[in-house]
Amino acid sequence: MKVAVIDIKGKDTGRQVELADNVFGIEPSEHAIYLDVKQYLAAQRQGTHKAKQRAEIAGSTRKIKKQKGTGTARAGSIKSPVFRGGGRIFGPVPRDYSFKLNKNQKRLARKSALSLKASEGTLHVVQDFNFDAPKTKNFLEVLEGLGLSDKKSLFVLGESNNNVYLSSRNLKAANVVTTSGLNTYSVMNADNVVILESSLEKIEEFLTK
Repeated sequence: MKVAVIDIKGKDTGRQVELADNVFGIEPSEHAIYLDVKQYLAAQRQGTHKAKQRAEIAGSTRKIKKQKGTGTARAGSIKSPVFRGGGRIFGPVPRDYSFKLNKNQKRLARKSALSLKASEGTLHVVQDFNFDAPKTKNFLEVLEGLGLSDKKSLFVLGESNNNVYLSSRNLKAANVVTTSGLNTYSVMNADNVVILESSLEKIEEFLTK
């Protein structure tokens, strides 16, 4: 699959790049995408939720009423979950929500996500660019030139670029990652994926190991 390379103003540079069919042209696996996104979101959860059970409630252990003759159910402690202020039955406890996913499955999911964006025409290859200093205004001009001002976008850099990253950090709809930080959730969450020309080879190498 051949794609035209554009500059940061959205103009055609007259050059084309060949996208590897085994990365950008496969039949997308929706199930693999689902599993990888699920794992990513599960790993973001802190898992620090906690409710007190009856053994952790502060209160007297005195038997609150006699066993028989009251006409109501027997009760042995004010900390019982059936009373207001008592412990919670099967309440949440701290836990780790993350789970393991096979490397091949994760690789398939990322290739599926990229192939989906390529087939939809929302994947763009832009020639490399840099800023002299980190300024949000500079990144806004890039978004405007590419027609992405009002859309969620993901920029994939070949290597870490502090000026570009810091320029985009204040923009809620823009996300900048390197090839090593590329994940299925970021690709699927973006309306458009912008890949810098220098990162293409690294993405293909990373996903075809």
